[in-house]
Amino acid sequence: MASLAKLTSLSTQTLSLLLERQRLQNLNSPSLHTQQIARNLEQLRAGILELEGREGISEASRLLRSQHERMRGMLGAEADAAGVQRCEEPQPVVAETVSSSSSSSSPAPPAAAASPLPPPPVTSDNADYAPYTDDPESGYTSEDMLLQQRRIMDDQDVHLDELSRSITRQRDISLQINDELDVHTGLLEGLDHDLDRTDSRLTHARRKLDRVARGAKENGSTVMIGLLILVLLILIIVFKT
Repeated sequence: MASLAKLTSLSTQTLSLLLERQRLQNLNSPSLHTQQIARNLEQLRAGILELEGREGISEASRLLRSQHERMRGMLGAEADAAGVQRCEEPQPVVAETVSSSSSSSSPAPPAAAASPLPPPPVTSDNADYAPYTDDPESGYTSEDMLLQQRRIMDDQDVHLDELSRSITRQRDISLQINDELDVHTGLLEGLDHDLDRTDSRLTHARRKLDRVARGAKENGSTVMIGLLILVLLILIIVFKT
């Protein structure tokens, strides 16, 4: 059983397929949605008729009918080829009312002539529908495109100038860092040279100390005797005086 929500969803889906079909046509691509669109339109038409037969004509059903006719017009000549029927709102039938007269001697007045029905609205299959397109160059003249390209090129030139200045600054900073590294390298080389010289001096002094210690160890007894003689002489001198 068709409901208003299902019919609305079906109408939205069909409209999406129609827009996709127009996009493919603008790109000169074959459309593969025609049969599906025709089936959806026929299903939508049957659902509208069922809904109106069950609940009567309402504002929602009129909107669905209008949407159906609009989408049928977007399908163009292929709608007739696919057998998609119209879904126009039925025209109200004006019934002739015959007034019955009561028992009177005067003859009954003639029934008022029925007013002629208004002609049904004529809908054109070639209604003006704005074609859907995703081409960014549509609607632009060659002069507009040229101006736009020039603006893009000017913007690119500005960005390239900024990039060039930034690269120049980076180069200057790199040169300064290189100079500072050279200075620090010279300082480290001088420090290394000083450390080598100090190490050689310490090695020479250590060798001298080793020789003194070795000589004192070898001549220890002789030194001790000499010291004792010196002390004895001092004592003799002291006692004689």
